Amino acid sequence: MKKWYVIHTQTGFENKVKTNLESKVQTQGLEHVIGQVLIPTEKVSEVKEGKKKISERKFFPGYILVEMDLTDESWYLIKNTPGISGFVGSGNRPIPLQETDIENILKQQEDKTVKPKPKIDFTTGESVRVKEGAFANFNGTIDEVNPSKGKLKVMVTIFGRSTPIEVEYWQVEKI
Repeated sequence: MKKWYVIHTQTGFENKVKTNLESKVQTQGLEHVIGQVLIPTEKVSEVKEGKKKISERKFFPGYILVEMDLTDESWYLIKNTPGISGFVGSGNRPIPLQETDIENILKQQEDKTVKPKPKIDFTTGESVRVKEGAFANFNGTIDEVNPSKGKLKVMVTIFGRSTPIEVEYWQVEKI
């Protein structure tokens, strides 16, 4: 029965390691021992030069997940794939992930690919400058953060009074 294992790779080379591993599995005919190779990612949105851009970011940089039946053959294949440092676990024997953990990771990845999350995280009390909209070039302080909607309530000073305005993440920048 196949279980999920976490494999440590060189950071930034996860995609190359995945490709190498998958080609080795096919070349050596080990599809019955090694199943899926997964790099958990999420989509993030950011605004550059006034244009909204969506890119992918890895949940766990430097790690990939492999669904496999742990045998001497599969262990040897993993250990001898370029870019792989080894299994995550204590001692000489790799420890598989719990079913609930892998289900949570897979669910989290599905959720994050449907709705991109902003690349920049904001916190209450931070100072920001409004870049676009009716209040462009106003400075203010974040009063509320609503990550599910991608909106902020920012307190700006207008005519000597502190006034709340609602803006989207992409309309402001940190000072």
